[in-house]
Amino acid sequence: MADVFTAGVKPGGLTNSTEIRILLCYLIKTAGPVTRETLEGALLQEELVNYFEFANALGELEHQKLVTIEDKGYKITQKGANVAETLGYDLPRSVRESAILAVIRLQSWAHRAAQNHATVEHDANGYRVVCMIRDEGQPESFRLELAMPDAMTAEEVKNRFIARGSQIYMSFLEGLTQPLSDNDRPPAAAR
Repeated sequence: MADVFTAGVKPGGLTNSTEIRILLCYLIKTAGPVTRETLEGALLQEELVNYFEFANALGELEHQKLVTIEDKGYKITQKGANVAETLGYDLPRSVRESAILAVIRLQSWAHRAAQNHATVEHDANGYRVVCMIRDEGQPESFRLELAMPDAMTAEEVKNRFIARGSQIYMSFLEGLTQPLSDNDRPPAAAR
């Protein structure tokens, strides 16, 4: 039977609380500020640590004043930076690289999701994906609603818009702002 404090950790992952605290200092120093959700998602997704050990280690970092919590997430203190610089490279390289790449992927996704916003709505007529592009502090500059046949397709379209919304918007704008050919222009009598 798996130990509750090592369950969910792949071979090569960290099971020692000291190593987990060092990894957290390293991540926050390298990619900070970082939200708890991003740290948790990255480390658990990569199966590098156990949830209980993660939560305990993050609490210890706060208690020991190695990190501070600010609006945008955890930020490293000078004491924590010293720990990361002194001990961070004692951790396995594969763990460090896997963890930092996972954090960067989650931060990148969160940034895109904030700009390229999409939601799935369900009503009596089926599923709709509402896609919006917002600039920070500005109202939406682009909005598109698409009808989808089922929930799974709607979720896929939502995720693709978040990933590629800016490209979609640019293609859409380009199509609408290119000069019309003579065949595409309305006849003079229709104006």
